Amino acid sequence: MAQAEFDEIAETFEFLDDWEDRYRHVIELGRDLPPMPEALKVPANKVNGCASQVWLFPQIEDGRFDFLGASDAMIVSGLIAVLHALYAGRPLAEVPGVDAAGALKRLGLDEHLSSQRSNGLRAMVERIKLVATEALG
Repeated sequence: MAQAEFDEIAETFEFLDDWEDRYRHVIELGRDLPPMPEALKVPANKVNGCASQVWLFPQIEDGRFDFLGASDAMIVSGLIAVLHALYAGRPLAEVPGVDAAGALKRLGLDEHLSSQRSNGLRAMVERIKLVATEALG
């Protein structure tokens, strides 16, 4: 489930001593994301507010939330992977109430990302919550 995957990332972050190692780990997480088909990289799936190009394609099945994501920037791909660990597999009704800011603070991301990256991360979270809220009707 999503929370267990996120907890694993948080535990790894606690083990890594400096931010450069954590940064490399985030990039590795992004490399492990399943590739997003080019056909899904369309304006409707593009996240506005990100300095890099970012696409999120929501998938809701059996009342559970998931998404495919991609970016043209390695660190942003890693941030997508972190969000995937936080949200994927959750019941749809839980998604809007997830405290993403608190979870990301647990990783220290709030202190180590540029303002542009932080804004982009917030835009991705807002898109995820909006899609879930709309799907709930």
